[in-house]
Amino acid sequence: MRIPLIAWIGLVLLIGASLSLGAASLWQGDLEAGWLIAVSRFPRTAAALLAGAGLALAGVVAQLSVQNRLVEPSLTGTPEAATLGLLAITLVAPGAALIWKMVASAITALIGTAGFLALARHVPRHDPILLPIVGLVYGGILGAIAIGAAWITDLLQYLGAWRMGDFSGVVQGRYELLWGIAILAILLYMLADRITLLALGERQARSLGLNYAQTRMIGLAIVSCITALVVVTVGALPFVGLVAPNIVSRLYGDDLRANLPAIALLGAGAVLAADVLGRLIRYPYEIPAGTVFAVVGAGVFLWLLHRPGRHANG
Repeated sequence: MRIPLIAWIGLVLLIGASLSLGAASLWQGDLEAGWLIAVSRFPRTAAALLAGAGLALAGVVAQLSVQNRLVEPSLTGTPEAATLGLLAITLVAPGAALIWKMVASAITALIGTAGFLALARHVPRHDPILLPIVGLVYGGILGAIAIGAAWITDLLQYLGAWRMGDFSGVVQGRYELLWGIAILAILLYMLADRITLLALGERQARSLGLNYAQTRMIGLAIVSCITALVVVTVGALPFVGLVAPNIVSRLYGDDLRANLPAIALLGAGAVLAADVLGRLIRYPYEIPAGTVFAVVGAGVFLWLLHRPGRHANG
């Protein structure tokens, strides 16, 4: 699928705006421009692009895995489960390197996502709205457990940072793990045809020769790793995996391999736009990108609930 030129132009303009915006001016000699861009502005922009692209791709994998277009990682308890892993390793090894925090977070995210899938087996499929509502409740329970544990261990401040998608603290040396999303995106592209078959359901997928359980587990491992990378680095960003795949699906259909670049581009551009907007609303103060996107994403989610369309299931 060919991505329209206007989309590339819009992304370039957003990148330019992100590199230019900030309390320190590039043009008035407040700081040397090259140093400021290299240490702060470029890492922040790259982090927003990588996080947005990764969460959008994770969203489409989650949707195909449960045959429901109204589901995405933030509606399956995955970020909350990842946060529990962060809390655990912070208590056991407070000085652990970021990579080990990501590993612990990915493991608990995978366990939490598997728990949602086990729960999803008992949810009637005649109404596509039921599953995301169950996911909201499930995520709320995991989130309550995390808040309770953080309260007991005096880690509420840390928990707040992990639950809020904020790019203001991203600098050189604190975002590089997010480049792992690019590797996971390549792996996902290689597996695109197999993951597409998940949308047919277990019986039909097996009849076509797919190892359903293995493919589903690989897909969910990718979702968990992407979610863990984002939560550890910038915090949770809700609804990205819902908005981007649904818009692309409605415009171009359900060819996953052809749609992956457009899904990643839309997710990246949407998160970067939310970050830029958050910097502009109360300049020179900032509103976290996660807060801005949550408002927009909640509106899109409500719209999809009323107009699930032909892609609501599968």
